[in-house]
Amino acid sequence: MKLSEFYKQVVSFGIEHDPRKRRAIKSYEDTAILYGNPDTEISRVMIGIDIDVAELLLADQIRKEEGLDLVISHHPEGVAYACLPQVMRLQIDILVKAGISRRVAEQLLQERMREVERKVLPANHMRAVDAARLLDLPFMCVHTPADNHVSYFIQKLIATKRPHTIQDLIDILREIPEDKEAERNGSGPRIFLGSPHRPVGKVFVEMTGGTEGSREAYDKLNKRGIRTIVAMHLSEEHFKKVNDVSLNVIIAGHISSDTLGLNLLLDRIEKKNSQRFTVYNCSGFRRIRRID
Repeated sequence: MKLSEFYKQVVSFGIEHDPRKRRAIKSYEDTAILYGNPDTEISRVMIGIDIDVAELLLADQIRKEEGLDLVISHHPEGVAYACLPQVMRLQIDILVKAGISRRVAEQLLQERMREVERKVLPANHMRAVDAARLLDLPFMCVHTPADNHVSYFIQKLIATKRPHTIQDLIDILREIPEDKEAERNGSGPRIFLGSPHRPVGKVFVEMTGGTEGSREAYDKLNKRGIRTIVAMHLSEEHFKKVNDVSLNVIIAGHISSDTLGLNLLLDRIEKKNSQRFTVYNCSGFRRIRRID
């Protein structure tokens, strides 16, 4: 498979699980071919949740010894990281589906996007990309399309299993292979707020949209019947806000959730193309297949 076709399928499958209307999406700002010839044939890839200069040097060594066609980072680098705030717009539709008016959702996200932009703008975006260029290593990042897959998967799992208590929900998450692996490494699903025997109620899954949403949304979600938040991670500032409105909060695990999203996406690409990639796991990622 050519790198360009791989990118197109990443975007196409990401759109299928996007909370927005499909016709409104053409690409993802945080997903890109960062370096390399789009016509490169790929079959041997190194995948990590975070890829920086150290991982690229490791990839170069693997290429010399065994052969390697592409390095994939989940978290964005280069222009994809610089444009990260733009992809947060999809959170507007997530909040609307939860019952918040579009006008209010837009107001909440506009300020949060400006906050993220202030954080992202000064970063050294091109550090890893420059390393890939100097090493002549094809390099790309796959962010929101993978996050869309884990969000869709978790929502469907909760709807199917219908957990009654917070402990029920934790038990369901811990049966996911990626979360089992995270449990062994001490970073599996955790209850951040709420007791194990507390009813789950209506669940809001916060797994996609670039990064954490507005801290001011929790009170509005609570007023619209949400009782439990399932998220990848929660900053201390967000924790304080959600604690004020007494919502249950389950952290499904950041790296394990990112890994799950990538695995689900890769499964679909391998199945569609009848091709199994040789994958070198690094930086927290573990390839777990759900296809024969």
